[in-house]
Amino acid sequence: MNAARNQARDDDPRVDGDPAPGGGRPVDGERAVLEAPDINRALTRIAHEILERAKGPDDLLLLGIPTRGTLLARRLADRIEQVEGRPVAAGSLDVTMYRDDLRLRPARALGRTDLPKEGVDGRIVVLVDDVLFSGRTVRAALDALNDLGRPTAVRLAVLVDRGHRELPIRADHVGKNLPTSRAETVRVCLAEIDQRDAVLLRGGQR
Repeated sequence: MNAARNQARDDDPRVDGDPAPGGGRPVDGERAVLEAPDINRALTRIAHEILERAKGPDDLLLLGIPTRGTLLARRLADRIEQVEGRPVAAGSLDVTMYRDDLRLRPARALGRTDLPKEGVDGRIVVLVDDVLFSGRTVRAALDALNDLGRPTAVRLAVLVDRGHRELPIRADHVGKNLPTSRAETVRVCLAEIDQRDAVLLRGGQR
């Protein structure tokens, strides 16, 4: 199995919600490519980009892909509320049963899908995830969303885009483009579950 898949959101074998190995502390060979201030700035920029493209907060719905995507969606919603002075809907979208590797992996714990009572019809839905890698998790999210209704538009926001797409999927809003090799791993830590905000890279030399 490719080592780069260990910590990539698209193929993360950990049960969603588990703290990352080592918590927020770097393990052997890891180095931080983003620290807490960098993540804060990236999320603030993404929040403004989302608002600008949507021409305001009306009809916006931020749906995070559990678990870290859900945490990032909540942070983005908080930032948009600070700018606009009113709350923005945020929730979560579990994609477990829509993944194309279900038959290849052991049973996975189901995550939580949490939608506003108005649903997704007619909304501008922004899918939020921590790392974009192969694109297969996003494809699963699109399939899951299709079963829930018909949004006006669907966009994608990610904290890190590490490349190596296997499907024709592109993020609309990116915190950091991080060129990687497939031999490298990317680990996102968030304070809510990892006690620290950081993006850690392991393997290879830069």
